[in-house]
Amino acid sequence: MTGARATLGCMDGFAEAQFARRYAALSSRDSRFDGQFIAGVHTTGIYCRPSCPAVTPKPGNVSFYRTAAAAHEAGLRACKRCQPDAVPGSPDWNLHDDLASRAMRLVHDGVVEREGVTGLAARLGYTSRHVSRVLRAELGAGPLALARAHRAQAARSLLAATELPVSDIAFAAGFGSLRQFNDTIGAVYRATPSELRALARRGASAPGKVPEGGAVTLRLPAREPFDGIGLFRFFADHGIHGFEEGDDTRFARPMRLPSGLAQVEVRLDPQRAGVVLTAQLAALADVPALTARVRRMFDLDADSVAIDAWLARDPDLAPLVAAVPGIRIPGTADPEEALFRTLVGQQISVAAARTVLGRIVEHFGGFPTASQLAERGDEVLRGPAARVRAIRQVAERVAAGDIPLDPATPVVELRRRLLALPGVGPWTAEYLAMRALGHPDAVPATDLVLKQSAAALGIADSPRAAWAPWRSYAALHLWRARPLTIRGGRIQSVE
Repeated sequence: MTGARATLGCMDGFAEAQFARRYAALSSRDSRFDGQFIAGVHTTGIYCRPSCPAVTPKPGNVSFYRTAAAAHEAGLRACKRCQPDAVPGSPDWNLHDDLASRAMRLVHDGVVEREGVTGLAARLGYTSRHVSRVLRAELGAGPLALARAHRAQAARSLLAATELPVSDIAFAAGFGSLRQFNDTIGAVYRATPSELRALARRGASAPGKVPEGGAVTLRLPAREPFDGIGLFRFFADHGIHGFEEGDDTRFARPMRLPSGLAQVEVRLDPQRAGVVLTAQLAALADVPALTARVRRMFDLDADSVAIDAWLARDPDLAPLVAAVPGIRIPGTADPEEALFRTLVGQQISVAAARTVLGRIVEHFGGFPTASQLAERGDEVLRGPAARVRAIRQVAERVAAGDIPLDPATPVVELRRRLLALPGVGPWTAEYLAMRALGHPDAVPATDLVLKQSAAALGIADSPRAAWAPWRSYAALHLWRARPLTIRGGRIQSVE
């Protein structure tokens, strides 16, 4: 059920238990559940985040929704006190690989605004009618309503974080006209854009001036705990010279977006869990796609409390989880790029891969597209002829559209298509499922470092089925723990 009320008396056992869990979270104002569901209060006509400080409504007056769009469809407006849209997104869309979850990833990327419902359905491989029916049944709203809610949330973020004119924000958030923007903000928030800007900044430091040249700066929140330094260190250690740069708190690189190339800088937020994103954009309309991709790249929507608690049940992993709470999957700025970086880096060290990739970037004046590698890869690719040929063949398949690499790609389909390619084995398929799609349960079981780390920690049967559905995070802990061992219950370095 997308929005069951306790007074209806028609809930089955599962729905009753789910309602009880959500109502308990609402009653205790548990912020861990912010963004995971929405509480609609029918006596007041508003919807709230679970941690809203308002008086807890009676159970019979509450409905719970998976999306803001479903609450809008029920005639509810956003609470001005708790501002339920100013939270990390739902972890469900990355945890699950069903049609509704894959559709939500594309909605957040702005596909409905760019390609319409027909384009969304085509990417998912179904008819528009079927997609709409499934989304209404699973999420309580159709694709147009979901996209409308996402535009409203994007607009709220821009109003809060920038000094951009309201007219610019309307088009940056994906609205087709200023009138449509004003009508939507009024319907969702019962406020004008100017009133919403003041409301969204309540209790927060004022934003700086708009940087010259049209750059945009946004705060992207994450759930605590958040191992941000570990993420930034990973990106810095794997960065391509002359293309990417970073350290423990900063990472910068170009990023391909629908309207063109953007120069992106991400910094660790010094005030709260999350990151601060600054981007020089080709067009403001790229803001929704940019924020969605950076959120995936930094795994900002992960439910770290649930992940850590699950993995810590294993006494062999518990010390690693305690040492690095809130570990995150390092995603990618571009899944296509991730595929070729992985292929080039197979069977060589990270340092060697960075050298080779740096030469490729220098040759092409940026990271090449699949078409460029297919046509001119032999100008710069080095190594055995069979390996070079395999990379070019993969590039040809990707350029032809035979290998879908976007947020809507089912993990099972990605694995199947990758394993059919020359030079691609199980390790590559699992690694890309983890990093390109953000899959939480990828199992690169043949990875040498994982085996070495598990052996050093006395874990004989790794990866363990009991770690599912979070085996990607278990793998990250083992990778991070390679130079560590457990002695006397304490983690110590080994040379």
